[in-house]
Amino acid sequence: MTFPAIIFSFFIATMLGSLLHLWRGGSLFRLVLYLVLSWIGFFGGHLIAEALKIHFIDVGTIHLGMGLVGSLAMLGLGYWLSLVDVEK
Repeated sequence: MTFPAIIFSFFIATMLGSLLHLWRGGSLFRLVLYLVLSWIGFFGGHLIAEALKIHFIDVGTIHLGMGLVGSLAMLGLGYWLSLVDVEK
């Protein structure tokens, strides 16, 4: 990946995490959680596509399709796990 591709990937992943926070709301902690999960999921999906040679919606050197799938999967999992409420 080139440097501009990395910046664009961070932009896309940040947009997804921010949109989830805008839609579901929450504290500053949840915003940071969504952003980090989105980044991990996007780059994880990209690396999986690179390793398995999957070409699904490629944009230059970025495997955008698998990055989006990975990001949405991590965001969904993180949102679901963050719904746990501990009773005292």
